[in-house]
Amino acid sequence: MKLNLFSFLFTFTILSSHVLSISDLILTKVDRRIDLSTQIVRTTTTLKVENAGSDIVSEILLPFPENHAIHLAYLSATLNEGRGKAKPSSGAGLPYDEVVSPKDFPNSLKVYSVTLPKGLGKGDSLTLDVLAVFTHILQPFPEKITQADIQLLLFQETAHYLTPYPVKVQSLVVKLPDARIESYTKLEKTKLQGSELKYGPYENLPRFSYLPMVIHFENNQPFAVAKELVREIEISHWGNVQITEHYNLVHGGAQSKGEFSRLDYQARPYVRGASAFRRLVAKLPPRAHSVYYRDEIGNISTSNLWGDSKKTELEIEPRYPIFGGWKTAFTIGYGLPLQDFLFGIDGKRFLNISFGSPINELVIDTLIVKVVLPEGSKDISPSVPFPVKQSHETKFSHLDIAGRPVVVLEKNNAVPEHNEHFQVYYKFNRLSMLREPLMLIFGFFFLFVASIVYMHADLSISKTSASYLAKIQWEEVQATIRQVHTIISRCLTTHDKLEASLRDLSRTGDIQGCKATRKSVDSSLKELTKELKSPVAFLQSSPQAAQILPKVEEVIAKERDLQERLMAKHSTVVDCYEKKLGGREIENRVASHQQKITALRQEIDDLMDLIDEI
Repeated sequence: MKLNLFSFLFTFTILSSHVLSISDLILTKVDRRIDLSTQIVRTTTTLKVENAGSDIVSEILLPFPENHAIHLAYLSATLNEGRGKAKPSSGAGLPYDEVVSPKDFPNSLKVYSVTLPKGLGKGDSLTLDVLAVFTHILQPFPEKITQADIQLLLFQETAHYLTPYPVKVQSLVVKLPDARIESYTKLEKTKLQGSELKYGPYENLPRFSYLPMVIHFENNQPFAVAKELVREIEISHWGNVQITEHYNLVHGGAQSKGEFSRLDYQARPYVRGASAFRRLVAKLPPRAHSVYYRDEIGNISTSNLWGDSKKTELEIEPRYPIFGGWKTAFTIGYGLPLQDFLFGIDGKRFLNISFGSPINELVIDTLIVKVVLPEGSKDISPSVPFPVKQSHETKFSHLDIAGRPVVVLEKNNAVPEHNEHFQVYYKFNRLSMLREPLMLIFGFFFLFVASIVYMHADLSISKTSASYLAKIQWEEVQATIRQVHTIISRCLTTHDKLEASLRDLSRTGDIQGCKATRKSVDSSLKELTKELKSPVAFLQSSPQAAQILPKVEEVIAKERDLQERLMAKHSTVVDCYEKKLGGREIENRVASHQQKITALRQEIDDLMDLIDEI
């Protein structure tokens, strides 16, 4: 893996030659804390800022190296009182914008400007908390591992806080998932305590001071990355908000190589699958109901649900453990009480609900939130606390006429910090709620009226018409053909009994038993022949049977021929057994009969199938 440390050193060596006079701010103290315990890197920086100049300062610049800025997912800056308590007047966060780098700044930096609520005068100071959240910044090293290997990651940063202002004192604490570290850059004033790596304090640092460091450490936490998450929020004014979330998930850590052994994994999952993740936890809103978890195959039963009045947790487990580079797709759905999320103000209604995914520590490359409003909604305006791409579409559901308006909000590189509440305002006429019930009432009313008309109307065909008589005659022909079919089938069953008696004779040598069966079969076939006479005579007299009669007569003739062949074969075999001839001699004598019997049986079966089709 190539490390871009030399390019950084070169860039910032050039930087040190510039004397920047952007303002007379001084950072009297900088405390940084970098959390590497999950796949999401969170950098929390507390800046104590002092204005040492005479001009009033209204903004503070926060630069980031470009190789970090491209992974920046979330940034916030808030004022505090120095003890972690936000000022009531400061709000959720100070506004900031990306600005063009000043001419004395290098091209390798991306700069954000934080606007202060009021100008900072000469000698004044304040404390600023900055939270920066990065994704896909931890580099697997090695990039490919086997099932039995642990996952090692590489993290590159500067031990000195990168800023355009001079720093009096600064310190850095890096929190790791556990105490195991492969290697780390050992600088002046470096100390490893348990799972925390401390750098500093460093004093009197110049502008843009840069001291590269690299940490190579173990991290087997779930690297769950949603390549795409489509979150559909459907509002029903009948009392429910239905949430449906479609996940396309991948393990974003070190790629898995080699074969996967289910046996090894089942025996020692935390050794032979340390880098895989087996389950995820979704924290659903309170009073969530009708929760389901399924994929393309169907419902997935490996899930658990806990809930009380304050929270609902869903633990989901995929059908198989997810190793590096492996993918899975599934859907989570649940319902929420409407009164907890829909409110009214100034003649408008508005939905107030969280934006992101409920799954813990999930990185989402593309998050699409679709808010489906009731049909007839108008004057729609969403309000989101951070920049998103907005569009509109229409969804058709049951009993819709014009379709339901859908607000589509798209956000790239979303993290749990984006799981803030957003609002969708719209107007809706209460009378529109009666549309669907009235459609159902009138639909059932017309159905019942049509049923009454149908029951009282005589739609039957006259019994004296030629078409009706022809229909009746054809039905009689069909019934007769079924009767003939049944009789022929019984004849074939009787033939099978005769064949079975010969097999018993060859096995037991009971000649008398075989003759008795022959006598019984003869009697049965005579009775069946008598039964055939009546239906055949009807078919011969009916003009409707003219097309099918030749086939019926043919199958009857072949059945009689088959009877004669079977009887001849039976007589020959019994005679041979009485004369105590050998098996080879018996086979030679009945060979011609058997060949003809097989051919006749096949022809009869084909004719029976043909009659069924007609």
